[in-house]
Amino acid sequence: MRVYVPTTLNGLAAAHPGGALEQSAAYAVTPALREWYVSDDLEELEYAALNRAAQSSLRLLAADPGAPRRRVVLALDVPDSAVRPFAGDEYQDQASLGQVVLAGPVPLAKAAAVHADLADQDVVEDVAAAVAAITAADAGDQDAQFTVDGAEDHDLLWFATQEIASLLA
Repeated sequence: MRVYVPTTLNGLAAAHPGGALEQSAAYAVTPALREWYVSDDLEELEYAALNRAAQSSLRLLAADPGAPRRRVVLALDVPDSAVRPFAGDEYQDQASLGQVVLAGPVPLAKAAAVHADLADQDVVEDVAAAVAAITAADAGDQDAQFTVDGAEDHDLLWFATQEIASLLA
């Protein structure tokens, strides 16, 4: 199963030397995500799961003020047995759509790719603004949600796993 694990550059840097990410929350194509997105196209559904993980990365950035303001998502292939539904895979709120729980540490060797924001000033500023607004957006503030959506206007770049060291440099 393909899962998308949100993290930050600091989180990736901490995981890189040991080869495992201590992160249990991830996103995948779940029945709730399929129902919400109303599509049978697996590629579209996986893109939706990736975007859910990117938004979750904003929350991780909000919790780590020292992290560079760039969203990071690891795409991993894990056995189905390594994934549990989040809250019974029932709809909780929009932020939890597609959320799953991983059974243990995520070996970076299982990573298919890393998706991260470009280190461009405009992107970093939009992500920083989204990080500052994410709590208010989660509470229903429409203006804050508009700011968060501004970060989503920037597509995450694809990096091969061999590029993790240069991404962290």
